[in-house]
Amino acid sequence: MTKVTTHQAEEDARNDQILIYVDGRIVPKAQAMVSVYDSGFMLGDGVWEGLRLYDGKWAFANEHLDRLFEAAKAIDLNIGKTRDQVMTALLDTQKANNMTTDAHARLMVTRGVKHRPFQHPGLSRSGPTFVIIMEHSKPKIPRPITLATVPHMRGLPMTQDPKLNSHSKLNCILACIAAEKAGADEALMLDVHGFVNTTNACNFFIVKHGQVWTSTGDYCMNGITRQKVIDLCRTNDIPVFERNFSLVDTYSADEAFLTGTFGAQTPVGRIDGRTIGTGELGPMTERLRGLYKQLVENA
Repeated sequence: MTKVTTHQAEEDARNDQILIYVDGRIVPKAQAMVSVYDSGFMLGDGVWEGLRLYDGKWAFANEHLDRLFEAAKAIDLNIGKTRDQVMTALLDTQKANNMTTDAHARLMVTRGVKHRPFQHPGLSRSGPTFVIIMEHSKPKIPRPITLATVPHMRGLPMTQDPKLNSHSKLNCILACIAAEKAGADEALMLDVHGFVNTTNACNFFIVKHGQVWTSTGDYCMNGITRQKVIDLCRTNDIPVFERNFSLVDTYSADEAFLTGTFGAQTPVGRIDGRTIGTGELGPMTERLRGLYKQLVENA
């Protein structure tokens, strides 16, 4: 079976020539570098946010900036920019790259360059490092995603809160590796009670008897696309539940899909070797895709 990921995109030669924002300068890709003493490189000490460009508009930019600034405050990181300045940097990078649609931006903020190569945050004395990578990126997933349940769990709020989009993603990477070793595309992760939670990269939904189910949200990323899907269900009289459910419920689902900024709604065909529904894009997922597209267009 062909290898697929939830962030698979069409090959685009223009990405070889992109310009990247690094601390106030917009430079060619080959010149976009940070110090080996940077807190993000050395310790994963930073936060990030992903945004998508649709027809000249950055979808739900206010919600994404809210999440970025909330995460920075949570880890006591001063971004060093106002919201308006962050948005200006995003728009300047977009203009420099002449991008109008089907682009993905990753905003990354770290605690900056360290004075010495150790953990204490006080050793980061140069102020924050702020980078924007913007690529031409049109999703191209040739078939529904396959998942494998893994032993790795998203962290508890008192360890590494899963609602932090931090640079420390090793837990999710290990989950993804375990899933690939099991022959799947990505990992399905349970919560601390053994209920179905999230994947290593996206939020997770199932459809059963015309109802849309997702986790309680207590142990997963507070996904913006996740919330938009929940809101769309409520607005369009589609029964939707944030609840605990098990793998038994999941295997017998009529449909399953993932949500995320990059892929919006991505169908899941198989989980732990079990075919979900028909194994193809289901009618509810297709309907929600259409509603989401309209939402983006009207935003």
